[in-house]
Amino acid sequence: MTNMKAKLHFKSLAGILVLFILSIGNILIAQSPSGYQRPPEEIAKLIDAPSTPSVSIDSKGEWMLLMERPGYPSIEEISAPELRIGGTRINPATNGRSRQNPMVGMSLKNLKTNAEFQFEGMPSKPQIANVSWSLDETKIAFTNTTENGIELWYADVATKKAQKLTEAIVNNAYISAFQWMPDNSNLLVSTIADNRGSEPKKPLAPKGPVLQETEGAVAASRTYQDLLENSHDETLFEYYTTVQLRKVDLSGKSVKIGAPEIIKDATVSPDGQYILVETIQKPFSYLVPASRFPFNYELWTATGQELKVLAQIDLDEVRPNGFDATRKGPRSMNWRADKPNELFWVEAKDGGDPNLEVKERDVVYTLSAPFNDSPTKFASTSLRFSGIDWADENNALLNESWWASRMEKTTLINPSKPNTAGTVIIDRATTDRYNDPGSPVMVKNEYGWNVLLLEKDNIFMRSTGGSPEGDRPFLSKFNLKTKKAEILFRSEAPYYERVTDLISKKGDQVITLRESEKEAPNYYLRDLKKGSMTALTEFPHPQPSLLDVNKEIIKYERKDGVKLTATLYTPAGYDKDRDGRLPVLVWAYPIEYKSVATASQVRGSPYSFTRVSSGSPLFWVLRGYAVMENTEMPIIGEGDKEPNDSFREQLVMNAEAAINKVVEMGVGDRNKFAVGGHSYGAFMTANLLAHTDLFAAGIARSGAYNRTLTPFGFQREERTYWEAPDLYNGMSPFMHADKVNEPLLLIHGEADNNSGTFPIQSIRFYNAIKGHGGTARLVMLPNESHGYQAKESIMHMLWEMDSWMEKHVKNATTRPEDTKVSTRDKE
Repeated sequence: MTNMKAKLHFKSLAGILVLFILSIGNILIAQSPSGYQRPPEEIAKLIDAPSTPSVSIDSKGEWMLLMERPGYPSIEEISAPELRIGGTRINPATNGRSRQNPMVGMSLKNLKTNAEFQFEGMPSKPQIANVSWSLDETKIAFTNTTENGIELWYADVATKKAQKLTEAIVNNAYISAFQWMPDNSNLLVSTIADNRGSEPKKPLAPKGPVLQETEGAVAASRTYQDLLENSHDETLFEYYTTVQLRKVDLSGKSVKIGAPEIIKDATVSPDGQYILVETIQKPFSYLVPASRFPFNYELWTATGQELKVLAQIDLDEVRPNGFDATRKGPRSMNWRADKPNELFWVEAKDGGDPNLEVKERDVVYTLSAPFNDSPTKFASTSLRFSGIDWADENNALLNESWWASRMEKTTLINPSKPNTAGTVIIDRATTDRYNDPGSPVMVKNEYGWNVLLLEKDNIFMRSTGGSPEGDRPFLSKFNLKTKKAEILFRSEAPYYERVTDLISKKGDQVITLRESEKEAPNYYLRDLKKGSMTALTEFPHPQPSLLDVNKEIIKYERKDGVKLTATLYTPAGYDKDRDGRLPVLVWAYPIEYKSVATASQVRGSPYSFTRVSSGSPLFWVLRGYAVMENTEMPIIGEGDKEPNDSFREQLVMNAEAAINKVVEMGVGDRNKFAVGGHSYGAFMTANLLAHTDLFAAGIARSGAYNRTLTPFGFQREERTYWEAPDLYNGMSPFMHADKVNEPLLLIHGEADNNSGTFPIQSIRFYNAIKGHGGTARLVMLPNESHGYQAKESIMHMLWEMDSWMEKHVKNATTRPEDTKVSTRDKE
């Protein structure tokens, strides 16, 4: 009885203590509305606006496929059960990837007659994904997701009829759902293995401890998420990713191809006689995702007979440090696009270590049917191999790049003369927009594979067309011998227009996507020879409340002379002389550069269409703010210097220059600037609040704030924590939480799976600010990942941001305008 009284007394005291804590909490923290909130209507209606259809045009320019996109999914859809294993996320109900946002309709438009057609026989409530034209572009295959699985369907362009080919047996958990066979009458389909049984149940008790062991091998690893954690996870991963390949014809008849395997990829040869299969092997890993598990390159016949194991790739846990590092053994194995059945692949000759000085960095090999001979040495690179654009027997482009120097190189080679030096046609900095020749235009060959579009000694190139006036996309004819480009088409003010498709092989008939500051993007057929233009679509402005918003690319310099730009938006009808200065939201994302010249280039276009997506800062131009979007925040390290050696100093110079410019223009109120960003932009925001007094408040979404939790590198920093502890500590806002004396709103998805931005990053940073008496608010969005998807989550995020801005920026008590805000580092 005495013990019972003691227990009851303890419970009573505990209850009183809880009530006391809750009551104190209510005194210290203002009551917030419960549940998901809706922002002001001028913001909410932009999220409610209808989506513009997605478009796919056949290579002849005859048919346009219009795919209807739904609005944002509900929180119920995002909260559906999912498995987070092996670095991937699987919907166990469908055996597909989770968090998909499928199309809900599909129609066909004849671009010559302008007639639109609906396909007969479509699913009653379509959930369309994996849309793919047949190689001859006479049919369109797609998947339809139901409550209990994924079906395969196809639609015939000629008859305008759709037909279901399989029941809900498609396995799209890890591998691609299907691919067309070269005969255009069959598809190679990834399906669930027959009779696999029900999902393995988690044991009530563990079988034993989880063990990992290392024996001296240097194995620097990024901070991956959603990894396998125990033997049950391994069992589940194998259960859901085991695939039975099947050949399915257009009547729905299917034939099994090979035995069930954990297949990560399967590619049919251009002639349809062979299949290159990548099968995942054991042991699995608890340190890296499934993309780095052991696997075999296997060669199968089209009927599923295994001819040979081409290579056995070891578990990829141990890799040299650096972004130019790679694994040992064959990689990037695939079929040559210009041959019926010839394989190619690449192997690192530096052991994958970018720190080794070698003459040949990578070597490309080829192997032809019947695959019994030794591989042929085809080409070698001095940088890291990044791909081959095939053309024909005598022409191909070998691409290579080196991240550390931000360089890329393209070499014209002759495939009929293996291992012969080619001609370098492009050698440039990847960050140099003004001298970017673009990417080559491809065309389907006799096998239905994409190859370079050649006209004598010329290829066609599409570029973003960076220039001091902003981006002006162009189409050029690039001569492979002279290395000179002839501009065939270039976007002209007041439009932003880029070529999406070439209709003629001479490049004189093209399809473009054209937009302006106030005109929604629409497709046009242009005859460059005649100078004519015909509209192919008439998509309306989806958000007319943005029509009269003012947009301007502004240019300015930071105090060390680096030229910067930003896109400045002001409210419709705004007149600085009449309306006075505005509160300003600065939204940015830092980018690293190796030269001042490329960092200073103008980016973006004043003529691009303004459409607000869920993560945009432009909502607040409708709330009476000036908004600086794409505010340049370059972090530069020339020569032997690394960009992050002076990260904080450069960040402050960037921010100060942006503020000074808008204040000097007479637009911004110096005391009412807010700064915000997502991911690395959130990291930037926290640093600016910790190390300057430039801003009235900040908004940081899905960021990382303690770099000791990403000790083997982060963003574009290659050095480890143990190599540069002062840099990691100096760049980590968490280490300087005591200096954050401006209000900071932290928002994070509870299910963030982005490398490095664990949800705990925001939780710990909030606690650190709170512990030092700072002003902060932490918002954790249930079941959301790195980017937020559910409509309820997005609306609530916008409500939080708007409330924060209204309280701490627009309506905050500030010093007189002529008071200079300190930009000193808070040491």
